[in-house]
Amino acid sequence: MIRKITAADVPAIKNLIDVSAKKNKVLPRSLNSIYEHMRDFFVYEENGKILGCAAFHVVWENLGEVRSVVVSEEARGRGAGKKLVEECAREAAELKVNKVFLLTEIPGFFEKLGFVQVDKSLLPHKIWSDCVDCVHFPDCCEVAMVKEIQG
Repeated sequence: MIRKITAADVPAIKNLIDVSAKKNKVLPRSLNSIYEHMRDFFVYEENGKILGCAAFHVVWENLGEVRSVVVSEEARGRGAGKKLVEECAREAAELKVNKVFLLTEIPGFFEKLGFVQVDKSLLPHKIWSDCVDCVHFPDCCEVAMVKEIQG
């Protein structure tokens, strides 16, 4: 099941992100950041256990970002990541945000979901707001990807 999160879900989300961040698959997020951006997050839940998360953050008038897409090892291969990203795209359409982007080290997964690679210079809001504070900046090996949203 995919759903919006509650405050009680934050520790589990933090744990999911921490495990993935230690493997350099996503950027770490502080507990404070997750609480501050609770309304951006969705979780994938099975039998009361949170096994995945993703966030959709509106960046500008018609631009949003898919962030912190993480699926636990035990839930991989069951479509949880796809469902989470699709839910982010659905919310973008609902909010009339017609373009979403993300930065990733696994572009093949997102290409299957309709994202296309673009040059990072096309995302100046992102690069100069969040990226300049990243520990990997300016030597980032993530790929910028964009998807047009219908609706």
